[in-house]
Amino acid sequence: MVRKADSRTLSDAAALAARLWPGHADGELLEEFADALNTGEAAFFLKYQEGDVPVGFAQCQLRHDYVEGTSGSPVGYLEGVYVEEPFRRRGYARELLCACEEWARSKGCREFASDCTIENHDSFLFHTGAGFMEAGRIICFTKKL
Repeated sequence: MVRKADSRTLSDAAALAARLWPGHADGELLEEFADALNTGEAAFFLKYQEGDVPVGFAQCQLRHDYVEGTSGSPVGYLEGVYVEEPFRRRGYARELLCACEEWARSKGCREFASDCTIENHDSFLFHTGAGFMEAGRIICFTKKL
């Protein structure tokens, strides 16, 4: 079962997100997620296994700035999706994605986008398997001043 996270379950989403983004602490993500949820511009979904055990999460939000390969605004954007290792390859990530897409439609979006790093082949396969079309590849640069 996939359910939209609320203030009571947002800590479950943050704990799973910390596994996807290990450079961030649960508490840091929880604060960030709570702020995003309060804007109405973001949504978080949880996939539950038997016994109400959360085994996956997805974060989506509205983007009003230009999104590569899109032509309108706002655009629904998949910020992250994660499923615990023992529960992968069961279609759970796709269920979470579908919940995100439905949320974006309800917010008036006609396009939905995402990204992944060039070396993340598993994510690339997930995205193309879920119907995303590659919009382009970029190399980002930074410089200390």
